[in-house]
Amino acid sequence: MTKKLTVELLLTGNELMSGDVVDSNSAMIAQHLSLLGLEVSRRVTVKDDLSLLTEEIISQSRRADILIINGGLGPTIDDMTAQALAGAANTALVVHPLALEQLSQWCDKRGYPLNQANKKQAILPQGCDIIDNKTGSAPGFIVQLNGCAIYTTPGVPHELRTMLSEQISPIISQTFDLSSTTNVTKFQVFGIGESTIQERVSSQLADWPDDIELGFRAAMPLIEIKLTTDSEQGHRNKAHWQQKVKQLLGGHVVGDNKTSLGQALVTALAEQDKTVTFAESCTGGLMSSLITEVAGSSGVFHAGFVTYSNQIKSKIIGVAPQTLLDHGAVSEQVVLEMAQGALELSESDYVVAVSGIAGPSGGSDDKPVGTVWLAWGDDEKMNSVGLCIAMPRRAFQQYVASVGLDLIRRLVLNIDDIPYYVVQRQIK
Repeated sequence: MTKKLTVELLLTGNELMSGDVVDSNSAMIAQHLSLLGLEVSRRVTVKDDLSLLTEEIISQSRRADILIINGGLGPTIDDMTAQALAGAANTALVVHPLALEQLSQWCDKRGYPLNQANKKQAILPQGCDIIDNKTGSAPGFIVQLNGCAIYTTPGVPHELRTMLSEQISPIISQTFDLSSTTNVTKFQVFGIGESTIQERVSSQLADWPDDIELGFRAAMPLIEIKLTTDSEQGHRNKAHWQQKVKQLLGGHVVGDNKTSLGQALVTALAEQDKTVTFAESCTGGLMSSLITEVAGSSGVFHAGFVTYSNQIKSKIIGVAPQTLLDHGAVSEQVVLEMAQGALELSESDYVVAVSGIAGPSGGSDDKPVGTVWLAWGDDEKMNSVGLCIAMPRRAFQQYVASVGLDLIRRLVLNIDDIPYYVVQRQIK
């Protein structure tokens, strides 16, 4: 069996350590490596200190098969990656002719003089190989140390992105045997928590195999479920066990990879050549925003009505003033009339209406903060449900908007099982 490759990252820069710059590059690197089936096992960030960098490079090169260093390739005195690598490898720093040629061409294209600061970027560890930087001045380079292939990359995100996709990924694919790499499959779930999912898996799939790792990542409002394998047997069996998990979670499964609720709804409506409209109060147009951010939504989305005041609820979508007076804006009767009025006005196939108390004030004993009523359906049948979602205002709005999208998604797809969030939060 082929040995699993060990991959580590080393990021350098005082601005990363101080918090002046938020590290997004390590996520970008990890995502590119995951496409090759490679998983980062360790990430280290070090300030611009030559001795610390040199020490860390030596340490990581003794553990890893692949080390990617990000940052420290620029022209200034605090860019120390080349110097640290030369020290770690006990080799000289020399002017690399290919790096100098690329720097000269980069300066010529922009009408810049090739000054001494720029030339510093061509002074590299002796014997290294150049990685072309097609969008920036600082070339990357490759050094072999302690059996580890070390790739240096620029800190500028757009330069890094191009180098990863066009240079480093192909080089790694050609250099290493990737036949026994990590494989990750993901799908998205809404409306059921991590602990509940884990409990269901543990109790109903007690024979879960050791060579398939089940993982979770909560990203409001969805939960990403990951199945990770790094053996041939695990790769072969993963689809079977993924299907078991999906069957266990039923209608809570939204879609594969990074599918959003908006995307799932647009796809479901488009496949049936149907349209939807929204009548929103407490969510302030979030449902409309979540669907219109999806390419192709114009084919399925007719209109969105943000009817925040009682006056506009009556004037625009026909809620009877007496209904508002008798039951209040946050009520089953009002959302049903909101839904019916929006459906007739837009001439859509489906509708969702929502009205609630987002807080932090405005609640009462009968209707505490977090109370929300939703209505959804078509011209044949209208459904309604009252929920209590005790969350901070913004989180409340995001979650309620997601519930609205999910309820109509389930209706379009004829999903009959009751969502866990209804079981958990329904007003009795």
